[in-house]
Amino acid sequence: EWQPALKNVSSSWDVGIIDGLSGWTTSVDDVPADTISRRFRYDVALVSALKDLEEDIMEGLRERELDDSICTSGFTVVVKESCDGMGDVSEKHGCGPAVPEKAVRFSFTIMSISIRVEGEDDGITIFQEQKPDSELSCRPLCLMFVDESDHETLTAILGPVVAERKAMIESRLILSVGGLLRSFRFLFRGTGYDEKMVREMEGLEASGSTYICTLCDSTRAEASQNMVLHSITRSHDENLERYEIWRKNPFSESADELRDRVKGVSAKPFMETQPTLDALHCDIGNATEFYKIFQDEIGEVYQKSNPSREERRRWRSALDKQLRKKLKLKPVMRMNGNYARRLMTREAVDVVCELVPSEERREALQKLMDLYLQMKPVWRSTCPSRDCPVQLCQYSYNSQQFADLLSTTFKYRYDGKITNYLHKTLAHVPEIVERDGSIGAWASEGNESGNK
Repeated sequence: EWQPALKNVSSSWDVGIIDGLSGWTTSVDDVPADTISRRFRYDVALVSALKDLEEDIMEGLRERELDDSICTSGFTVVVKESCDGMGDVSEKHGCGPAVPEKAVRFSFTIMSISIRVEGEDDGITIFQEQKPDSELSCRPLCLMFVDESDHETLTAILGPVVAERKAMIESRLILSVGGLLRSFRFLFRGTGYDEKMVREMEGLEASGSTYICTLCDSTRAEASQNMVLHSITRSHDENLERYEIWRKNPFSESADELRDRVKGVSAKPFMETQPTLDALHCDIGNATEFYKIFQDEIGEVYQKSNPSREERRRWRSALDKQLRKKLKLKPVMRMNGNYARRLMTREAVDVVCELVPSEERREALQKLMDLYLQMKPVWRSTCPSRDCPVQLCQYSYNSQQFADLLSTTFKYRYDGKITNYLHKTLAHVPEIVERDGSIGAWASEGNESGNK
């Protein structure tokens, strides 16, 4: 039972898997509407997840020596939401209905359950998900045949999910756990999104925009000049306000002035996400960048003005050949997580350095990688203050050193431009860790593994 009863959500409790379009059937064209999406009702899925954790909750109360007969209210459940597109899911042979060949999967993970006890200021945590980045803790909510770039269809299907989530934030769940009725409230944090999805949900321009960051208002040029000193300013509410300004243009400005005022918010934000950094794609984005630096260093680009495509191709094949020979690392079409992890090692840099002519440049490359490897555990680990306290303390210093190297030795690559994830890695990691306690735990990895 929910108190007060959920608005916009039907009161029937025997709900199984429902048609994800929930009444929008007429709005989606070209596709037989009954094939396009399936989902659980959000409140029912959460209740089911809590019932799965019933033993853990009771165990947690016992461990904390709390009398379970008094603990009937004041439970807070923190839920991580993830959503990701799934590329090519076409039928390889067979003749099902004509549906889009891409899919999107939305899922949630119960991160922690805590309880407020009278006389205590802080909540006492009675359940903490030990593997928040695993597909085992990641519960699917909605599967849809939609291309994640098709904003209209995506919003049509996720609209009801947003409505249910909003209703649950304003209500309390009364649920029998351990034989007693207890009251739970839910906090939802949408952190398991890659940058493309965040930009889409929050109404920002696509990732090639001059507004490079989903956390701050910096432009690409500013971010490459000042690599480290930025703080998180964007929020869902602010994006909504900016969208209204964009829509109404109250000061009758030109398109450029208006765009500058709203910092690249040009569509209506429709789902609240928590501004954070996606650890997996951060790895992939930075590895792609290092892969390009390696090529440039092999070709000594710092001495030349723009080299021809032919030359670039030569350096690339030399790099691939060396990596394959020495590290058994096969070239990939698109950077993936496994390749990124193997490439971003001291071993890989030493192998690449064999092809770099100048001693001085070799040292710079090795130093760059050493700093990176010092920084990486901070956004990868589930609990940095426990797993890598030293690296956490040194993070700001290391990122400053890293930025100095980029803006001096590697200036040819970072003059007026920098990649989105590199900016976030250098500028925002400490602030996010301070706020959330972890980046890795809130990333999209579990959802990605579930997609597989």
